[in-house]
Amino acid sequence: MVVCAVAGEAVGEDGALMARVASGDVAALGVLYDLYAGQALGLARRILGDPGRAEEVVQDAFVAAWRRAASYNADRGAARAWLLGIVHHRAIDRLRVGRGLPPTGELPESLEAGVDVWREVSAGLDRRRIVEALRTLPAVQREAIDLAFFGGLTQVEIAERLDQPLGTVKGRIRLGLTKLRRLLAEEMAPTG
Repeated sequence: MVVCAVAGEAVGEDGALMARVASGDVAALGVLYDLYAGQALGLARRILGDPGRAEEVVQDAFVAAWRRAASYNADRGAARAWLLGIVHHRAIDRLRVGRGLPPTGELPESLEAGVDVWREVSAGLDRRRIVEALRTLPAVQREAIDLAFFGGLTQVEIAERLDQPLGTVKGRIRLGLTKLRRLLAEEMAPTG
């Protein structure tokens, strides 16, 4: 219960901060940057493997956040999730363009609106716990998830790269994410 209350307060604070950003408050954008730039840069570096390109992606993401702050909806998730969704999307696009593939286009409405698919299990978790949970997955599931979420590959591209049927790749990703959700939820469950 306390975790939910704390998370709710954070989302409320995010809503107020994002409302200030949407109204053109440059100082609020600075606060947003101070809060999340480190995480954004870490995510972009992990996806791109190039610090210079990662910095460009983060800069682009904050510009996009500035321009589209009015589309943020605090009822649908934290500003962190919304912003990191933008960073993830931009980094994946940068990878795709580097491979000669077309960019994926605009953010899907669910990401643009701030939906965080990991919110249920990641609230309060730090990177170390997530990495530990990923390490417990079978290698084939971990590899498929890594290629999809950090490598920017589609499921079809993963199937081609691994020389596996598409259904096998989809199953590995689905099973891996299900296991991660269960492991992380168990870790967050109150004891006693």
